[in-house]
Amino acid sequence: MAVQASYHDGHEGHSHGGSVRALSWALGVTLVFMAVEAVGGLVSGSLALLADAAHMLMDAAALALALFAAWIVRRPRAGARTYGWYRVEILAALVNGALLLAVTAGIVVEAAHRLMAPVTIRTDVMLVVASLGTLANIAAAAILHGSRDENLNLRGAYLHVLSDLLGSLAAIAAALVIRLTGWVAADPLLSMALSVLLLVSSVRLLWQAVDVLLEAAPRHVDMGALQEAVAGVPGVERVHDVHVWTVASGLVAMSGHAVVTDLARQQPALEEITRRVRGFGIGHVTVQLEKEGDCVGCDTPTTFPLA
Repeated sequence: MAVQASYHDGHEGHSHGGSVRALSWALGVTLVFMAVEAVGGLVSGSLALLADAAHMLMDAAALALALFAAWIVRRPRAGARTYGWYRVEILAALVNGALLLAVTAGIVVEAAHRLMAPVTIRTDVMLVVASLGTLANIAAAAILHGSRDENLNLRGAYLHVLSDLLGSLAAIAAALVIRLTGWVAADPLLSMALSVLLLVSSVRLLWQAVDVLLEAAPRHVDMGALQEAVAGVPGVERVHDVHVWTVASGLVAMSGHAVVTDLARQQPALEEITRRVRGFGIGHVTVQLEKEGDCVGCDTPTTFPLA
């Protein structure tokens, strides 16, 4: 006989209303100043401004995608989507990371062209527009700051805005250098420096999203310690087929099998296993209790015998 039980922490009830409002405001600010920087870049001839405007365009797309994801996860689960729409936020984070990579590649290519063929830059226009862009990015970052750790999707949107803030600061620095020294190469060189920061952010975001899609155990869960905790429950003789994965940010699930041959101990063992697993920050816990004869796969490498 096998006994199976599942527990969850009610994550489905989490409200995303604040996230939607924050993303909406950030998107509006980004769209307005993207247009300002695009015009300023064309008038001044600054690659740093044009690169930052292109980056803000990608930011707008990323924020719109994040806004859509934050909206759709609020829909109730139905039919075959037993976890609802939570994974949409991970897909949005994956796309945002890919967009950051595309922006980075574009900046590097254009900067290389500018180094080989320098252009005249109007630093007065460049300084004004870059300063306005900096203020806009500070405002957008402040709007998203309080929600940045809610999930991977919002973290990706926040990273876009922060990297754009760095772009505006780089444009200001380039304008000052050119104005004081006449060294026009400062514009493409600072754009390249910005691309390195973008590369780091995009790779980190992509790695986190891929980890979730591959259903890797989250970094805060020590699998060895978890299995030891379960195996140490009174009545449990061994555990096997233990899996831990992230459904979406803040929603971690675990499933596993535990051999408990004494039927009288099965319910207390199940309750203690659930309590211990919850201590690892895991909200959804599914455990199948088995007698020795019911244990399938106990001799596989995933088996963890009681010490």
